[in-house]
Amino acid sequence: MDNQQTIKNPVTLQGAGIHTGNKVTLILSPAPVDSGITFIRTDIAGAPRIKADVGSLLLASKLSRRSSIGNEQAQVQTVEHLMAALSCLGVDNIDIQIDSNEVPGLDGSAANFVQALEKSGLVQQDKPRYVYSIKEPICIQEGASSIAVLPAEEFKVSYTLDYDHPLLSAQFLEIAVNNESFKTFLAPARTFCLESEASELQNKGLGLGANYENTLVVSKTGVIKNKLRFEDEFVRHKILDLIGDLYLAGCPIKGHVVALKSGHALNLRIARKIYEQRLTQEGKLEEAMDVNQIMKILPHREPFLFVDRITHLEKGRRAVGIKNVTINDYFFRGHFPGRPVMPGVLILEAMAQVGGVMMLESPENRGKLAFFMAIDNAKFRKVVVPGDQLVFEVVAGKMRSKMGMVHGTAKVDGKIVAEADLMFALVES
Repeated sequence: MDNQQTIKNPVTLQGAGIHTGNKVTLILSPAPVDSGITFIRTDIAGAPRIKADVGSLLLASKLSRRSSIGNEQAQVQTVEHLMAALSCLGVDNIDIQIDSNEVPGLDGSAANFVQALEKSGLVQQDKPRYVYSIKEPICIQEGASSIAVLPAEEFKVSYTLDYDHPLLSAQFLEIAVNNESFKTFLAPARTFCLESEASELQNKGLGLGANYENTLVVSKTGVIKNKLRFEDEFVRHKILDLIGDLYLAGCPIKGHVVALKSGHALNLRIARKIYEQRLTQEGKLEEAMDVNQIMKILPHREPFLFVDRITHLEKGRRAVGIKNVTINDYFFRGHFPGRPVMPGVLILEAMAQVGGVMMLESPENRGKLAFFMAIDNAKFRKVVVPGDQLVFEVVAGKMRSKMGMVHGTAKVDGKIVAEADLMFALVES
């Protein structure tokens, strides 16, 4: 087994963020064994630190077309290209000082990050590297996009790109990912967008630092004011992004990743699933909490307890719960009785109860109560009717001793029916 690695000497990179356009200086520095990958916001008082792992993931729905991490003090956007370089060069521990909110885009690929890391040099440390081997298949699908991760003896990616565009249809690449294959075939591949998307993205505040040099802008006839480095550069860049996103699972993996039209949102979901499988194998993830166990945490009782089961629990970080909707639920007697529909406010209440379990199971919050303070960005997308199974996923946001924020989604058959940001006051019972 290889040992952990860090870099030998500090090295500096400067540029602008592709999405924010903000000028930024990045200083990569050695870090001790088991410290992991840490971003340090030097432009903020106290220089807050952000671990690059699933516990720091920010919602892809709010920071689209990039992968971002953060906590209650700071955030860093567009980490995927740097994370891919760190992954494939085998860097386990590194401190990354950054004086703005986005990693510099440089030439739109990972090549400059690879060059900087090799210029610094790599140093083996005195502890073995942990590599997680996928134990059982993990699969997720959303619309026409999907990712499966299968057990394998090496890290391999098979990716199919398929846009409704003459130059971006049906590109496929399968590659065994290692130091040399990454540097040669993947690292130079640049980010891209369609010409038809460019103005809309900038109107949304995205791509403010993009130009024809660092972003391949694709018209119906070709790449505008630039040339491809590879005939299939687009699918290579999608694999680069995927590698960087998967490294946020917290360690290198052995497994065969089969992806169809996936982007950052799906990539980060599979990274979290890998992390959960690893914790389950190590006995660190609590699973299958039944209603009797839920009632030991929450004060709610029938008819106002809306969670039947907690299927996954990372205390203080994330929880998944289930509500089986039946015609016998009391609220159907008066809520559109001729055509039963579950009230939206009760969907949010059930979501909040899953969030309450997640927060109140943390050792520092045991014995407390969680009261609503605010509901923001609530959206209801589909009606919920008898026979549906609601699956709630709640992810922690800002968490303090007397306050907690979470983002929750509710799904039926894998499709979002409701979502919201919820804020709680945590008080002594």
